[in-house]
This record gives sequence, structure tokens and C-alpha cells, in this order.
Amino acid sequence: MHRLLLAFLAAAGASVLGLEPCRAPLQWEGRWVLYDHSTGRNSRAAVSYDGLNQRIRVLQQHKKHTPCQKFFEYIYLYQSMVVFQIDQKTKDCSKLTLTDAWDPFDIPDNSTFEEQYFIGGPGDSVEAQEWSDRKPARRHETWVGVYTLKDCYPVQETYTRNSSVATSTRFFNLQLGISDPDVFTPPSTCQSARPERMAESAC
Repeated sequence: MHRLLLAFLAAAGASVLGLEPCRAPLQWEGRWVLYDHSTGRNSRAAVSYDGLNQRIRVLQQHKKHTPCQKFFEYIYLYQSMVVFQIDQKTKDCSKLTLTDAWDPFDIPDNSTFEEQYFIGGPGDSVEAQEWSDRKPARRHETWVGVYTLKDCYPVQETYTRNSSVATSTRFFNLQLGISDPDVFTPPSTCQSARPERMAESAC
């Protein structure tokens, strides 16, 4: 009976429980690991996130054991709906049009509360909440976000498409603020940027 009650409360959503989504920081720097389930590949990167100005800078992490792999810096400028792809070695630049709307790293107001728990074991004391876009009329959620309870830092976000996981992103080593706003300014080589995306492999 206790389990049935908990399941009912979770399904009823945040409004019944009296819970509201926390407010995630608007500017931070840190690292992430993005796993693409369609390719089976992990992408590790340093990230600067500016929710105030709707821009993200992603600097891919070098991995020596990845043969032929090219590494890029990406500057996403959603207010201009463009992304710059910069080869970290040659500084060659591509300027591409963004097709997806700005999707901030936060918990939407109409999200459904799923669960609250501690990450790790005894003594770790990292408490987090899990939210989703699950609705009673839809069997599966398309987004699940895990955020810390204390400061509302993102821990993990998972997106699904056609009932299967598309991407999952893990966040770590986050720090408030932007230490260098110039990271969102494309280098001079982007003044003559090519209009097509560069290949991710040199082989």
C-alpha cells in the first residue's frame, strides 16, 4: 500500500505535492559528457553556458586514443540563430544556421516531479530532484532532468525520441559565472567562414 501511495503522488505531479521546480543558474562554466545513443559515442567537453544571452560555448576534449578524430570548438549564438564550428588545430571555421530553438538548461514550470534522492552513498550528501515532461495523456516522457536540490545545478539531462533514448548529458565541476566572456566571440578566421559543416574525422 505504501508503494502504491508513492506512485500515485509521483504521478499526480508537482502541483499536488506542493513542489515547484527550482531555478537553475543562468550562467556557469564546467564540463559535460554527452552520450549519443545512436552512435554509441561519448563526447567530453568544457562548457560555458550563458542563459541570459542564449549562448553556449563547447570546447571538445582531446583524446589521444581516438585515431583520426578532429576536435572542434562550437559557439552557439541562439539570438542570431547561428553556430560557429572551429577546428582547434587549424582554426578553420564554419558558420552554420541553427534549426532548433533555444532550450535552456533548467526545469520548465510545467514539469512533472518524479523523485528526490541522494546521489552516491552514505556521507556524499548530494541531494537531487528528478523532473520530466511526462503528462497523463502521454505514455512516455521525452525529457528527464536531474538537478541538485541545494543550488539547482544540472546533473543529467536525457532526451528520448520515438520511445528510445536519443542523448544523455552528464554535468560536473560546475562553477557560477563566466570567467571570460570573450569565449563567445568567434575568432577572426570566422570572418571568411565556410557555409558547410566540417567532417569530424581526418581519415
